[in-house]
Amino acid sequence: MKTAKLKVGKSNPRQIKDDRFEKLKKSIQEFPKMMELRPIVYDPDTMEVLGGNMRLRAIKDLGMSEIPDTWVRSAAELTDEERKRFIIADNVPFGEWDDDLLKSWDPGELEDWGIDLEEPEETHKEKTEQLTDFKRAHVLISYDPDRHIEVMEAIELLREFCEIETASN
Repeated sequence: MKTAKLKVGKSNPRQIKDDRFEKLKKSIQEFPKMMELRPIVYDPDTMEVLGGNMRLRAIKDLGMSEIPDTWVRSAAELTDEERKRFIIADNVPFGEWDDDLLKSWDPGELEDWGIDLEEPEETHKEKTEQLTDFKRAHVLISYDPDRHIEVMEAIELLREFCEIETASN
């Protein structure tokens, strides 16, 4: 399939920046079989990508003008409502890493593959000590999934003024 046929999803709420984008490009180059196992999903009516927008951006950035048909999958069987839901559901990280199990893996490989390992407790403590002049508060935000994009935009605005850690369940 010609990559020019596929359009980046207008309503895609996910972003990828700098080093993580470079790691994604490297991953596609070094492990292209992954693209067959987890293809880009697109709306056949609009050719807009529902799942795999960052992979499409990386593929285009790598100069690939054509990709194997096995790297893409049409979402023709989904209703409009299911397509909308898929955009979010495809990106929700329900699980958590088992840190004890990850310790048996090579940390360099994990980092190359896109896993950001937790900071050691001492580093986290140092950061906390640096913030002693600031008030620390933990805030839980619950919201309707239909408002996800708006909530993420608001959080990005807050990052300008404060340190924010996010997690999903």
